[in-house]
Amino acid sequence: MNTKLAWRNLKKNKLYAFINILGLTVGIASCLLIGIYIKHETSYDKFHVNADRIVRATMEYNTADGPQSIAVSGTKAGPEFKRVLPRVKDYVRTFKSNRVIGYNNQVFDEKSILYADPNFFKVFSFNLVKGDISSALSAPDKIVITQKSAEKYFGNQDALGKVLKVGSKNFTVSAIAENVPSNSQIQFDFVLPFSLYMDMNGPEQWWTANNMTYLLLNDKASPAELQKQVSAYMVNTVSKKELKMDGNHYLTYNLQPLTDIHLKSNLADEFEPVGSITYIYVLLIVALLILIIGCVNYVNLAIAQSAGRGAEIGVRKVMGAGNGELFWQFIVESVFTAVIAALLAIVLAALILPLFNQISGKQLEAATLVNPFILLGLVALSLLVGFAAGAYPALLLSNAKLVKILKSGFSFTSGQNVRKSLIVFQFAISVFLVISTIVILQQLSYIRNKDIGYSKSNMVVLPIDAKMLPQLDAIKKAMSGIPGVQSVAAANDEPINVGWGDGINTNDGKNISVNAIPVDEDFIKTMQLKLISGSDYTHADLLLLDTTNQRRNYHYTFMLNESAVKALGWTPEQAIGKTISKGVTGTIKGVIKDFNFKSFHDQITPLILFLDNEQLHRMFVKIDGNSTAATLAQIGKVWKDRVSHRPFDYRFLDDDYDALYRTEQRTAGVFTTFSALAIILACLGLFAITAFAVVQRTKEIGIRKVLGAGVVNIIMLIAKDFLTLVIIATVIASPIAWYISSKWLQDFAFRIDIQWWVFVVTGIAALLVAAVTVSIQSTKAALANPVKSLKSE
Repeated sequence: MNTKLAWRNLKKNKLYAFINILGLTVGIASCLLIGIYIKHETSYDKFHVNADRIVRATMEYNTADGPQSIAVSGTKAGPEFKRVLPRVKDYVRTFKSNRVIGYNNQVFDEKSILYADPNFFKVFSFNLVKGDISSALSAPDKIVITQKSAEKYFGNQDALGKVLKVGSKNFTVSAIAENVPSNSQIQFDFVLPFSLYMDMNGPEQWWTANNMTYLLLNDKASPAELQKQVSAYMVNTVSKKELKMDGNHYLTYNLQPLTDIHLKSNLADEFEPVGSITYIYVLLIVALLILIIGCVNYVNLAIAQSAGRGAEIGVRKVMGAGNGELFWQFIVESVFTAVIAALLAIVLAALILPLFNQISGKQLEAATLVNPFILLGLVALSLLVGFAAGAYPALLLSNAKLVKILKSGFSFTSGQNVRKSLIVFQFAISVFLVISTIVILQQLSYIRNKDIGYSKSNMVVLPIDAKMLPQLDAIKKAMSGIPGVQSVAAANDEPINVGWGDGINTNDGKNISVNAIPVDEDFIKTMQLKLISGSDYTHADLLLLDTTNQRRNYHYTFMLNESAVKALGWTPEQAIGKTISKGVTGTIKGVIKDFNFKSFHDQITPLILFLDNEQLHRMFVKIDGNSTAATLAQIGKVWKDRVSHRPFDYRFLDDDYDALYRTEQRTAGVFTTFSALAIILACLGLFAITAFAVVQRTKEIGIRKVLGAGVVNIIMLIAKDFLTLVIIATVIASPIAWYISSKWLQDFAFRIDIQWWVFVVTGIAALLVAAVTVSIQSTKAALANPVKSLKSE
């Protein structure tokens, strides 16, 4: 019976039903999508059987300029901790690389190759479809591939036992692993024995930090006690005795739970992009705000409708209905509406999931929406929303006095005040989201357009391997002759996020920590770095890289940035010609203007560039951009002729630069989308409330028109109250938005200042949108014939 009455009431008030169902549908769908996103983000690495016993050992050191922390470690950490610390049961070291893999006269530049210790598949739960866990990586000529890699190279053939060529060596496929889950912080398509990495890098080392080290503990207890043991051993034994570090200088390791890495790591040199627990909280809050707006619309409309239900409630009270019975009838109506909205929300979420995936950067599947856990949560959410949205109107309507209803109908001043407060609340949410979105977009625009100190546009990036180094000059010369190519250079890595950490010493005993980039003689010119003293590299400087006589005459030629020179206590002019040492001595030839060689989250710190011809892994081809496709085709032709052993696999430097801020870009997309939804839902609610207000004041409007009031006067009469509420909402939301946005910007070392006009423009925009919404109904009432509204008097 209650359900029938609820359905009848919905059909009777179609506008009311439409606004309510739409608002709740969008709110629940938002919660649903963000819910499955958060579930995915918080599930990272929990599928491993040993997840609660695995920690990552991350390096912390202090050599001169204060503590530094990085995700990578030296090759000695894992085996040494197993040798000396009983709590450590096992260890796994990994190194991520890209290599050229060939099969059947085809070659591919693979970006996801992992070097790992033999017990990799024992410690981590990456299941093998074929092959033996204990022997998969037991020999230096074995390789494990994933199912998708097996299909890529071998099609429907059995890949086990097949031979793949990695670089110039043959490897036998010893096992096939399931495709790596998307919620794994360790990603790979191929796994090679870690012994190969050790062969290339020498014996165990503390300092050469390029690999990840994971420790498997003996028990599930908190690693806090083990952390104390690691710290004590590293400081007292390794730093002081083995490494001979004195004063405040030290090397130690911090233990990070495996399941915390994805959302709680803020360390440099991660192999895979990490998320942020802060953004998880932000998304959760945004989803709740959208849902609250939908609930606010329901409460507002229920209160506004109260006058129209006086006869119904009066008759039911006369027939003996008690307050409790009436209360639950209205709750049933609210829950009924919420259930309909929840069912529609599943459909809506499935329809917009591809767009949500694009915004969030995930590949969530529609099947997740009908997961039993999700459906159970949806049922609970529907009941909660239904009760929360319907409780106040139900109390208001069921507790009305029968005498008052029969005498004058509903006239709830308190209900009107609550309604106005809720309008203010939902517009405050909308204004807050809009201001926050504008600030995020401004910061991203600032990042894109700020002069970062080097040229990143129209810069083609190509890989360099050991086989290319002997003919690198010839390749560069051939590419330089292509029409549209302005310059060609080489370096160890891209200048957008330099991870090489090092230290330099002066003759007078000063030493500082620096980041470093090995470069060739054309790097300064090609990247258009600004020299503020000294001169650029010449070919003559290469002659100092003398490898004869056991490298006794081998010397670097250095370029320092302004920050490095300042840290050493020199002026740029004083630095020229000075001798410094980075393991190998060399002279300072030039000082370059500071440029952003890390993300805008980080301050510019000391940096050195040193001339080198052995550690070059990236080629940079600066093109003019006038005929990009034709120029790339010519570069590809040179590549095919001279680098036939690997595919022409290029990318643009500005794309890699933009990738540094992918999290912020996704946040901006989320805020933009949900800000628009918030405004639309708030305006829909305002539209419906205005419609009810016009109905309630129909006779008043008729009388005012008879007495000479014009159309503009009538519109202003109705609109002024609502527009005042929007102004109040803007005033309330602005300082909150300023505070939250300022806190977010604090995470950037280089950031915008929040401008006053953002708040003014947002307030005016909100006012105009509300004015248009209210005016639609107000104009209709103002143009109506007053005779019709007064004929019953």
